[in-house]
Amino acid sequence: MTVRLSVSLGLWLDRPADEVLATAEVADACGYPELWVGEMATYDAVGLATAIGLRTSVIDLTLGPLAVAVRDPAGIAMGAGTVADMTGRKVGVALGTSSPTVVEQWRGRSRARGGVALRESAQVCRQLLEGGRSDLDGEVVRSTGFRLRVAPPGGPLTVAAFGPAAVRAAAEHADRMVINLLAVEEVKDLHGQLDAAVSVAGRERDAPSLAVWVPAAVDPGPAAMVQLRRSIVAYLRAPGYAQMFERAGFGEVVARASDGAHPKELLAAVPDEMAEAIGAIGTIDEVLARIDAYAAAGADEVVIVPSATQEDPAGMRTLERIAQHRPPRSGSGSVPA
Repeated sequence: MTVRLSVSLGLWLDRPADEVLATAEVADACGYPELWVGEMATYDAVGLATAIGLRTSVIDLTLGPLAVAVRDPAGIAMGAGTVADMTGRKVGVALGTSSPTVVEQWRGRSRARGGVALRESAQVCRQLLEGGRSDLDGEVVRSTGFRLRVAPPGGPLTVAAFGPAAVRAAAEHADRMVINLLAVEEVKDLHGQLDAAVSVAGRERDAPSLAVWVPAAVDPGPAAMVQLRRSIVAYLRAPGYAQMFERAGFGEVVARASDGAHPKELLAAVPDEMAEAIGAIGTIDEVLARIDAYAAAGADEVVIVPSATQEDPAGMRTLERIAQHRPPRSGSGSVPA
């Protein structure tokens, strides 16, 4: 079974900010073809991706997912063009609606009409990333006449999707759709939703591929399990994710979150099995089997998000062990640009 493997920086809040540079270097040295560079509360994604491109050899880069309520298409395209021009790498862009915490509380922006903003941003970003001029007077996004004055960055356009509006945006405009923190059983359903939306959009011949972000840890110690469990807490109240965790059998934890339990209480309530339900965790054989299960459910690409702890700094062990058994650039396929 062939599935493309790529790597995303975990941006773990309990780790030193600059550890992501070491993770990037390990991913490059192991032969992973692409690194996803997001942003949270430390480095700006454009600055970080540029630094990574100058410190690594060949790995391609994808910025994001970037929140469309925070960044406009021209700025997004300029960022991708900057990284590509400064590093000589192919650079892709991933778009998403992000969370209320990031958009509304941290950045003071509105997430209203997020599905429309996502679709219209994807439409304009595609125009710009292909070297064209922006041309859209949309309901939320308006941009006319802008064009990059550097070469197109050359990477794929990705839409982060979970709800129907985001799936439609991916089907209409993206090269790739990515989904995050999903149990294997949920992937088949999302794949079906994407296929249906692609058919409506009339894009069967150039349908977007499906990527799944998967938190991963090979031979994890206690610190890794706490880290992976903590990463779930913020999603327990999120629409769609809460229902997914309920279907996976963790309704009691979701109910505590909906009742307003403190994050520390929720962390104590999240069992290891909950992290295992949406990740690739365990021995190398168990991790590889989990990757295969995501592929069998319809994923064209598994994006490894390696846990990074004192037990496994920068996620080095996890990335190296997976690469030893599944050489990433050997038969890993490609994402259309």
